[in-house]
Amino acid sequence: MTSTVFIIGILLAWLAGIRVYLTVFGVGLAGAMGWLHLPEALQVTQSPWVLGVSGLLAGVEFFADKIPGVDTGWDLLHTLLRIPAGAFLAAAAISPNGDLSTGMLAAGAGTALLSHTLKTATRGLLNTSPEPVTNWTASATEDLTTLGGLALVFTHPWVAFVLAIIATVLLALALWWIWRKVSRLRDRLRPPPAPKTA
Repeated sequence: MTSTVFIIGILLAWLAGIRVYLTVFGVGLAGAMGWLHLPEALQVTQSPWVLGVSGLLAGVEFFADKIPGVDTGWDLLHTLLRIPAGAFLAAAAISPNGDLSTGMLAAGAGTALLSHTLKTATRGLLNTSPEPVTNWTASATEDLTTLGGLALVFTHPWVAFVLAIIATVLLALALWWIWRKVSRLRDRLRPPPAPKTA
C-alpha cells in the first residue's frame, strides 16, 4: 500500500463524515463514466442501484441540510451511517483484491467520526441563532467542500489532504469560538439570582 493510496482512503472517509451520499455518488459516477478505474471493492458504487439511491438521497440531504433544526436531526440520525460508510470507503480504496483491512476500517471510521462530530456540533451551535443565514452558509460550504474534495482526491490527493487538515483545524477553532459566544450570551440572558432573605 503506497502512502498516496492510504491518503485517498482517509480523504474519502473524511468526506463521508460530511456528505456520505454525495461522496458515494461521486465515487460511483467517476467509476461508471470511466473517469477512474476503481479498486475492486469500490466498484459496487458504480452499480446503477447504488448510483440511483445515493444520488436521490444526496438531493434530499441537500435540502434537508438547509433547514435549521432538521439538519441537526438529520446529522444525528446519520451518525449510524457516516461512520461505517467512511470505514468502508477507506478500506475499499486501498484494497487490491476486495478484502478489507481491519486497520484501514478502523482508520476510516475514526476519520469519518472526527469530521462528522465537528460538522454536527458546529451546526447544532449555529442553530441556536434565530436567523437562517449562518446555517445556509455552513451547509453550502459543506456542499462545496465535498464537491471540491472529490475533484481533488484522485487527481491531487496530497493537496486535498493538506486542505482537509486545514479545514479540520479551522472547523475545530470555529466550534470553540461559537461555543464561547453561545455561553456568554446564555450567561447574559440568565436571570440574576434572587436576593437572599434574612
